Amino acid sequence: MDKIKIENLDLFYGEFQALKNINMKLKENMITAFIGPSGCGKSTLLKSLNRMNDLIEGCRISGKVLLDNEDIYGSIDVNMLRKRVGMVFQKPNPFPMSIYDNIAYGPRTHGIKSKSKLDDIVERSLRAGAIWDEVKDSLNKNALQLSGGQQQRICIARALAVNPEVLLMDEPTSALDPISTLKIEELIQELKKEYTIVIVTHNMQQATRVSDKTAFFLLGEVIEYTDTEKLFSTPKDKRTEDYITGRFG
Repeated sequence: MDKIKIENLDLFYGEFQALKNINMKLKENMITAFIGPSGCGKSTLLKSLNRMNDLIEGCRISGKVLLDNEDIYGSIDVNMLRKRVGMVFQKPNPFPMSIYDNIAYGPRTHGIKSKSKLDDIVERSLRAGAIWDEVKDSLNKNALQLSGGQQQRICIARALAVNPEVLLMDEPTSALDPISTLKIEELIQELKKEYTIVIVTHNMQQATRVSDKTAFFLLGEVIEYTDTEKLFSTPKDKRTEDYITGRFG
């Protein structure tokens, strides 16, 4: 089933057109990777899926982004949208507070006050973020004292704590070492059982390892979008082939 449908999406920053007529369907419980050289529109499109671009001055969008057939640029409540469509950024950005409070932050803002409920959510989210065993005895420790890889898993757990349906990940491992990267890739594979995941990555090996479908972006356009295996083994477009074989980018 299509979880997100993008129809005729154009996006401008002032006069500059960053996205050109994007049409895509993102399937439920699948991992879709966005690849392409820097500045080609991957992260811009990702941020359009939960209206993070609203925060940028001079940003104009036309076209539609449908989440379960509801246009997110219509009358939807943006806070509700961001609860349903969570985001994990490139650099781990835990709040400067305890591990427990990082995870409980979202549920609290959505009105959950009961200590036992919060305890359950914190444990469940940290387990889902594959970091419970490492931190269960130090939940009062400041999250900023953790290693980079642990911080990123805390940020994933924090995003999961409000029960999103979609998880957007903007180069979630680019600041991490290979071992932390592997842990997060394994985690992403595990999470797709319950979530629809969209990941922007510079690392083509990562796209082949974790994603079901891949979209190749160039200069604000989607050049090719198909099953990951197909895109990497038999690309239809010469530009895709040139990029994945390292001729540019």
